[in-house]
Amino acid sequence: MNLSRLLAESRSTMRLAVPLIIGQLGQMLISLSDTLMLGWLGVTPLAACSFANTLIYLPMMIGIGMSMAVSIRVSQARGAGDPAAARAALRHGLFIALVLGLLTLAGAWALLPMLDLFQQDPRVIAVVPDFLLLVAASMIPAMASMAVKNHADAMNRPWPVFWISIGGVALNIVLNWILIFGKLGALAMGLEGAALATLIARSVALAGMIAWCRGDAALREWVPTRWLRAPEWSGVKDLLRSGFPASMQLLAEVSAFVAATLIIGHMGEAALASHQVAIQCAATVFMIPLGISMALTVRIGEAFGARNFKAMRAIVVSGWSMGVAVMLVTASSFIFFNDPLAGLFIDDPAVRRMAASLLVVAGAFQFCDSMQVIAAGALRGLDDVKTPAWLAMGAYWAVSIPVGWLLAYPVGLGVTGMWWGITLGLTITAVLLGRRIWSKTSARRDWDRGEFRN
Repeated sequence: MNLSRLLAESRSTMRLAVPLIIGQLGQMLISLSDTLMLGWLGVTPLAACSFANTLIYLPMMIGIGMSMAVSIRVSQARGAGDPAAARAALRHGLFIALVLGLLTLAGAWALLPMLDLFQQDPRVIAVVPDFLLLVAASMIPAMASMAVKNHADAMNRPWPVFWISIGGVALNIVLNWILIFGKLGALAMGLEGAALATLIARSVALAGMIAWCRGDAALREWVPTRWLRAPEWSGVKDLLRSGFPASMQLLAEVSAFVAATLIIGHMGEAALASHQVAIQCAATVFMIPLGISMALTVRIGEAFGARNFKAMRAIVVSGWSMGVAVMLVTASSFIFFNDPLAGLFIDDPAVRRMAASLLVVAGAFQFCDSMQVIAAGALRGLDDVKTPAWLAMGAYWAVSIPVGWLLAYPVGLGVTGMWWGITLGLTITAVLLGRRIWSKTSARRDWDRGEFRN
């Protein structure tokens, strides 16, 4: 791999990654604006937001994984010049997303009588139910939007959906201001107002994305002509084959954070509120390497579809280089400006101190988190999803949660100890997935024998 090849691939990766990163950050701004504005109401609404979003993260990760399967299939179809396969991938991806969204809403409704089982602060449990149902309902348009967005990204048309997403974020912020605080004559709904704003904004964004897809001349051959046509079950199964393991890989990491959140919730609403502030900051920054990861899924998938195997390692290195450069900046910000960042969300001195200490840990795990998600994205482009999912599951559940619990309770580090346990799992995952993609993109590999398979 020579320098000129690496620079060329880096430029191509960056051109695709930049709008994807901004688009992912735009999606995250919805929950970020909710966290900021609810923090102004006090510790209890912020803790309730953390608890409800924790429950929603699990089905959300399944939805993201399924939408990544759309990206895999469409990028490979584009590389092979097969519009029919791209159309089918979007249509079946939308079907799966809508079913998952409805199941999420049904699951949230079923959980309402059992919220006490999570042993959270009673003040938090008392205000959660309506907020949880509205956020769960917003997952229906959110998951469908993911499928449409991943199709557009795989077609190398990320900017239009980016601007539509940003419009949705702006609408959410305005509606938050109106509905949370009762502006312009509206009833002040507080916590429920934030959830209703999210539901409306995500529904409008989905409608805008579909309208653009239907009207864009460049995509006419690549999007369904009959969007509501009954699914072909073979196509649904094909997406599930790639999407389910990808979902499980994401779910492994997020479920570890969910378990950590529930453990932290036993420490009281102040600990939970500080965790919400820190995890919101870390999750927002994580959208940058996630955007790079999605770009690598598209670029590796397209190279694989076109049988251009020699380009793959340079593409992977270009992604890693971008991830390292960005994470050096963001990690430094978390380490050196942790207290001012925490102060943007909450005024309570105890919560602010805890959140600031967690941001230092977040700065430490930024590097490994970036490397593992970028490697995972490249592996998805090769349709290599099963083994990475098992590797991630083992690292997070056999290492992160047990070690985090030991550091939090027997060692006595509290919330910070839980976060150091997560950091260890991220480090192990980064090493294992990094080694795997490096091996898969070896110039000596015989691709024609199908050695990219699990």
